[in-house]
Amino acid sequence: MPTTSTTASMSEGHRTPPRPAPLTARDIDLAGFARELDALKRELRSEAGQPDLDHLAKIERWGRLCTAAGYATAWLAPNPLSALLLSQGRLTRWAMVAHHVSHRGYDHVPGVPEERTSRSFATGGRRWRDWFDWIDPQAWNVEHNRLHHYRLGELADPDLVEANLDWLRASDLPRPLRMAVIAFFASTWKWTYYAPNTLRVLLNDGAQREGGAPRTLASMWGERALWERCLVPYAAAHFVLAPLLFLPLGPAAATNVLVNSMLAEWFTNLHSFLVITTNHAGEDMYAFDEPVSEGKGEFYFRQVVGSTNFRTGSDFNDFLHGFLNYQIEHHVFPDMSMLQYQRMQPAVKALCERYGVPYVQESVFTRLRKTLAVMLGDADMLRATPNEVAAPSGA
Repeated sequence: MPTTSTTASMSEGHRTPPRPAPLTARDIDLAGFARELDALKRELRSEAGQPDLDHLAKIERWGRLCTAAGYATAWLAPNPLSALLLSQGRLTRWAMVAHHVSHRGYDHVPGVPEERTSRSFATGGRRWRDWFDWIDPQAWNVEHNRLHHYRLGELADPDLVEANLDWLRASDLPRPLRMAVIAFFASTWKWTYYAPNTLRVLLNDGAQREGGAPRTLASMWGERALWERCLVPYAAAHFVLAPLLFLPLGPAAATNVLVNSMLAEWFTNLHSFLVITTNHAGEDMYAFDEPVSEGKGEFYFRQVVGSTNFRTGSDFNDFLHGFLNYQIEHHVFPDMSMLQYQRMQPAVKALCERYGVPYVQESVFTRLRKTLAVMLGDADMLRATPNEVAAPSGA
C-alpha cells in the first residue's frame, strides 16, 4: 500500500505533505473485511461478563475519587490541582460512563444492572444522578449516537469539523484572531457548542416530523428549552449550590470553591476538546460526499478511514484519554464496553493491515496539530466517493 511519511515531510521546513497516492475501495475485499470484523465482535460478545462490569465500576470509582478529592481541597485556596481533579471527574461522567452506557455498550453484558443499560441511564429523574451535565441526554442520543455515528464524515454529520468551521476557514480574519476564535470555542465548547447543537438537532428532529421550521445554532440562544434543560441547571449546581455548601467554613472557602469550579470547567472544556474534536479531523482523515451505498463492508471501511486512534494501552493512559483513544474500534462497533475496546484494538489494527485498510494511530497532540490546520484552513480533509478512497499519509 503506497503511503507518504507526514512526519518526515513536515520536519523539512514545515511544508505541506504531499497528497496520498490513490487506493480504490473496491480493490479491498470489503465483504471479507466485514466478515472477519463481525466474527471478532461475536467472539468478544460471547466472553462478555462480570469483568466488563467490574471495569466500568472501577472507571466510575476513579472518576468519583477525582471529584471527591477535588472538592475536599478546593475550599483551601484557588489551585490547579483541585481544578484538574474536578475536571477529570466531569470528563469521566461524560466521555467514559455516559458515552459508553448510552451507546448500549453494556446492554448485552450478562448481569448488568438496569441503571447501567441505555434504557434507564440518565432518563427521567435519573438524569440528575447519572449524568448531570450541560448536555441533555436525549439530545445527545439523537445528535451523537444516531447522526454522528451513522453519517460519519458526511454533511449530515453534525460534528464534521471542516464543514462547521467553513466560515472561519474562508474568512479574511488575521491568523492570530482566527487562533483566538478557536481558543475561545475550545475553552467553552461544552456550553457554546455541544449543549445548543445537540438540543438543536433533537428539536429539529421533532420539527421535521411536524413540518416546522428548522432551528440554527445561533437561534438556539433564544430557545427557552436550552436555558431550562441545559444551561441554568448545570450552572446553578456547580457555580452556586456547590460553593454555598462550603459557606459554613467561611466566605473565603465558598469563594475558593467557586473559583476552582470555574477553573475546572475551563480545564474540562479544553481536555474534552483535545480528545474529542481531534478524532475525525486532519489532512489524512476522510469526509464523504455521498451516504454509504454498498453495505456493511463499506460502512466499516468508512469508520476506519474517517477516524483516528491515539495511544492505547493501560487503564490509566485510557482514563486520561477519556477512553476516546479507541475511536476506530468504537466507530466500527459503537455498542461495546470499554474493556472490549481494549481487547479488540490489536486485532482490529492487524485486520486493517492485512486487508490494506488505512489505520491511523498517533499522539493526541499530533492529532491536535492536524485538526488545527483544518480549522484554520491550512489543510483540507480528504474527499472521496465510496469508490475512490486514498490511503492517508502516515497510515
